[in-house]
Amino acid sequence: MATSEAPQAAPTVACCGMSATTVMDRAEAESTATLLKAVADPVRLQLLSLIRAAEGHEACVCDLTPAVGLSQPTVSHHLRVLTEAGLLTRERRGTWAWFRIVPGRLEDIAAIFR
Repeated sequence: MATSEAPQAAPTVACCGMSATTVMDRAEAESTATLLKAVADPVRLQLLSLIRAAEGHEACVCDLTPAVGLSQPTVSHHLRVLTEAGLLTRERRGTWAWFRIVPGRLEDIAAIFR
């Protein structure tokens, strides 16, 4: 004999005891994915390393271009990706753009894996 009971809602705790608070929500996952995509490139990692090692954690695009051995438009593209991901800030000084590490943002990357 069939019953007409409504299906029960899924429990908030998984069968193995993992609570919903240990799982990132969709918005956080998308933000994290954007951040990881920005650093998942060897040139971008090299640029971050160069800027982090520079005095004041800032560098001019004119110094970064020869350091990575790529054309200025290519380096600018990579720097734009890092800036849009919130890892760098950009400041125009005369004809050159200077890039600075955003304090704490590299720690955000490390926190993903903790």
